[in-house]
Amino acid sequence: MRSGGFVAAATVLFVVLAPAIPAGAAPTLEPVCKVSDTRIGELSGLASDGDHIYAMNDGGTKLQIFVLGRDCKVQKVISNPTDPFDVEDMARAADGTLWLSDAGDNKKARETVALHAVTPAGKSTLYRLTYPDGQHDVEALLLDKTGTPYLITKDVLGEAKIYRPKGPLSSPGPTALESVGSLTIKSTDTPGGPVGSIGSVLVTGAASSADGTVLALRTYTDAYLYSAPDGDIVAGLQRNPVRVPLPNEKQGEAIAFEPDGTLLSGSEGVGEQIRAVRGATSLVTPAETKAADQPGGAANPAAPGAGKDSELPILPAVVVLVVVGGGLFVISRMRKRT
Repeated sequence: MRSGGFVAAATVLFVVLAPAIPAGAAPTLEPVCKVSDTRIGELSGLASDGDHIYAMNDGGTKLQIFVLGRDCKVQKVISNPTDPFDVEDMARAADGTLWLSDAGDNKKARETVALHAVTPAGKSTLYRLTYPDGQHDVEALLLDKTGTPYLITKDVLGEAKIYRPKGPLSSPGPTALESVGSLTIKSTDTPGGPVGSIGSVLVTGAASSADGTVLALRTYTDAYLYSAPDGDIVAGLQRNPVRVPLPNEKQGEAIAFEPDGTLLSGSEGVGEQIRAVRGATSLVTPAETKAADQPGGAANPAAPGAGKDSELPILPAVVVLVVVGGGLFVISRMRKRT
């Protein structure tokens, strides 16, 4: 649960601004329903089976997944008494298992992070994980078609790192993670989020389409859609993304695909809307070119990086030098262990 603000010192920060979307080019965001239940005040993870929307708060003293109708009213609560440290994202596997990523670590102090595999009946299996290179704050989880989990870090400089288990998961573990690449998120001028423009580079959620061929990462302000025609997450995140602005969300951390390719987006706060981009998966084609093959893209295929936004014209990058002489940026929230 939230207990304060996490502050990070910075002296010099280089921000690369993404080109603005031409007028009329942004996909339409449609309101689906309003989350008015006071039990869902810190929405951080979403999933969908087409008939129901699954919603999860961050933090908490037990595992809780709220099963919502299309009107956002709670129909059922899947619950397990396991006390998590800081759950931040959720992904739904093909067999209906809901995977909760317990990997939030604003203080960078955890010896292990965890995944919780929760069945529709509420049975939970714990899998502890360890990083090969120190602590990371993670709010985004992806599952590939084989069920392998990928964790993507939340980084103030927009250099998100990608980790996956080195071998089969064991319970309770720990299972060692390995670094499999990184990607760059550019700053945008999309309004929203709790921390100003810096929020547009912080990865706060992730999702994959039902067939695993389209991946989505989100920040507080935007979603990025990546083509993964063969289901390879690492290769997919190496390609140029299509940027979908998600403006004016109070604290946007939740994102999910519906089976028909609709993209759902949600924010923390009671009374906030879940919104949809219909046909989002059709915005990305399997022929999207790898960023490493484009000017300004990633130079090393082993370390994926997002190049230009693929639906936008190539414009000269604007590099802004921000000198924050010993300044402090609020970039995320601390949560107490309960």
